Amino acid sequence: MIPPQTNAAFVAAMEDVLAVYARPIDPRRPLVCFDEAGKDLKAHTRPPQSTAPGRVGREDSHYARAGSRNLFLACAPHLGWRQILVTEHRTAVDFAYAVQALVDHQFPQAVRIVLVTDNLNTHRPAALYQAFPPAEAWRILNRIEWHYTPTHGSWLNMAELELSVLARQCLARRIPDQAALETEVAAWVATRNAERCTTSWRFTKEAARTRLSWLYPCHE
Repeated sequence: MIPPQTNAAFVAAMEDVLAVYARPIDPRRPLVCFDEAGKDLKAHTRPPQSTAPGRVGREDSHYARAGSRNLFLACAPHLGWRQILVTEHRTAVDFAYAVQALVDHQFPQAVRIVLVTDNLNTHRPAALYQAFPPAEAWRILNRIEWHYTPTHGSWLNMAELELSVLARQCLARRIPDQAALETEVAAWVATRNAERCTTSWRFTKEAARTRLSWLYPCHE
């Protein structure tokens, strides 16, 4: 969603993110886009019929609800890497542990991780201070260069593209429990990473100033 009137705050945050995307690739400062999505867990109440020659697979329309889980997705779109963490909740503390994993396990050699997130209220540096002692929170923050997509501009986060692929290729089916969800997601991540699937982003500041000129309070 794009705001329907001139919006200096929107374009300022948008141009900041677009400038980050236009930087040369630097393995010492990997670009990482972060987002999250939910998945309802649904178990079959009757065994489904598998596909067979001349017969399509079938499943009963009734199912048993088994709660839901959150999926934290981080991806390095220029490097063809992504990782998903399945959690029971999506609190600020859960987010903080996911960021700590990025810093210490996924990119331990990086000088600084260039992190792009949306404006969700849990996606804040304060989350780290909720989860960790101050020295640890500061250590993690010192390894991050943080950029936010504008309000109503989460489409500028490349992680949303990855979540869309995940939804189509992996989540568009009934998954009964967290163990099955983690197995399915891990297999999908392994395949995508092995293929080094990257994202080619073509929307630039210059394009924004032309195609979205009505958003700029002062424009030519």
